[in-house]
Amino acid sequence: MRIHLLIKPICSAFLLCCLPTALLAHEVAGIKIPAEITLEPGAQHLNLNGAGIRSKFFIKVYVGALYLPVKQSDANKILQGVMPWRVGMHMLHDEVSKEKLTAAWSDGFANNNSAQELAKLNDRLQQFNELFVTMKRGDVTEIDYLPSVGTRVTINGTLRGAIPGEDFQRAVLKVWLGDDPADSSLKRGMLGEE
Repeated sequence: MRIHLLIKPICSAFLLCCLPTALLAHEVAGIKIPAEITLEPGAQHLNLNGAGIRSKFFIKVYVGALYLPVKQSDANKILQGVMPWRVGMHMLHDEVSKEKLTAAWSDGFANNNSAQELAKLNDRLQQFNELFVTMKRGDVTEIDYLPSVGTRVTINGTLRGAIPGEDFQRAVLKVWLGDDPADSSLKRGMLGEE
């Protein structure tokens, strides 16, 4: 009788361990976030580093998820590295206009880069901003960095374009992980601290 009571929990634990890790998704604000992804080309395997909610004036705007090859909780080490990464943005708000999105990108760049750095980035920031559209609840934006490709933007499964440069990918990550991030709570979430 007692052996029977022990077997069921052990079998359940064993079956859970056998599930593919992609099925062991995290959930944030009702959004299922995969524990791992693969970036093409090159089939680069990335792990979920952390996720959180971007809020503005108590309004939940999107769930942001950061993927890295190896989990890292030090923002400076992430920003100094040159490695593939992804930030997934899962929209929660009813609608965010292209104008508001591009203004937020421009503010994020300005808040986390020197005037000299901005001067080098400005043309590419304008190109980056052109890749975005008005987003609605349920829409998904994936921003990937692949050293051989650059920083590419995919919206709802459609590749919109890519921007070259290690300096550019670092500036994009600074919007979330810099000294003056768009949302401090989201930064902590992406770093796996929440």
